[in-house]
Amino acid sequence: MTWRIAQNISEILQKAADGGGIDRGEAIMLMGLDPLSKEGYALMQTADCLSRLTFKDKGESHFHIGVNVEPCPMDCRFCSLTKGAGIFTEPTEFPYEQVLGWAKLAEAGSADALNIMTTGTYSFEKLLEIGRLLKTTVSTPLVANTRDISHKEGERLLAAGFVGFYHAVRLGEGRDTPFSREKRIQTINVLRDVGLLWMNCVEPIGPEHSFEEIVDLMFLAREYRAAYSGAMRRINFPGSPMSRYGMVNELELAKITAVSRLVMGDIPKAHCTHEPNAVSLMAGANLLFPEVGSSPRDDRPDSSKGIGRDAEDCRKILTEMGWNPDLPSNCFNSTSAQLQSDAETNKLRMGTLSAAINI
Repeated sequence: MTWRIAQNISEILQKAADGGGIDRGEAIMLMGLDPLSKEGYALMQTADCLSRLTFKDKGESHFHIGVNVEPCPMDCRFCSLTKGAGIFTEPTEFPYEQVLGWAKLAEAGSADALNIMTTGTYSFEKLLEIGRLLKTTVSTPLVANTRDISHKEGERLLAAGFVGFYHAVRLGEGRDTPFSREKRIQTINVLRDVGLLWMNCVEPIGPEHSFEEIVDLMFLAREYRAAYSGAMRRINFPGSPMSRYGMVNELELAKITAVSRLVMGDIPKAHCTHEPNAVSLMAGANLLFPEVGSSPRDDRPDSSKGIGRDAEDCRKILTEMGWNPDLPSNCFNSTSAQLQSDAETNKLRMGTLSAAINI
């Protein structure tokens, strides 16, 4: 038995090891690897090493709060919070006191961000009120996760205390959703124009999605310089119309996470995976999402009573995999220049990785 990996894969990984990124053809080739092959392990180790050096071993925890459930008329086929899913028949909003309690819980657990999620028709004014309430009571950075917005709405989010905005061009956009790719990208441009950090993930990944379709969204995240990107698999809620396709397993998700990390190169301040899992934390991911409140992947109003992992669980997963959640966030407490300050040292250390790839 030899530990030498295929020469063409070795050359791609050596190119990626210093954070310069890879091209589309190379990314698609890596997507085709068996994650249990020597090449698959080398891919994940390359992404892992790149992240540990770039992010300085910081494990990020961004606390998700879903503030409402409703039979949403947008009817995205992968979402449980829709009229078509038939799970939630009446709108429910968690009271501000509950949202504030969750936010204080997250702050006490040293969360690096609060990700405030709403459904597509939730009142934008109420979202602003939540932002103003949290801004005056907790110090944790606020990230909005809501519908497409205009420039004026982006400016109002900033004024209300939000510093970031989670937004994804989804796999199957326009096919499994009523939204156009162009409309989603328009919102990304709004975020750049008004100064909100763009938070992103390639999602929701299922077995039916081609390598080309998945890689395309990786390069979109790179082109528009997402503060973080990563990979999230689709979770099929009971009765989901997507259930016929099945789900990708965590091992495959880790491989995709690794390819995404190499595509992003030296651009991101973190790299995410979802649902929280350990194997992706050895494949370039360092960011997990504890969850409370509504979730588009759950059939219960409060995901903390369902599929959601709590902050302590996520902290344990991070520490078990060698990530330090007590370090300051790279997403909010460090500038790109600061993250680049150790670039020369990292390159020297990467030389060791490049040599190892050729073993």
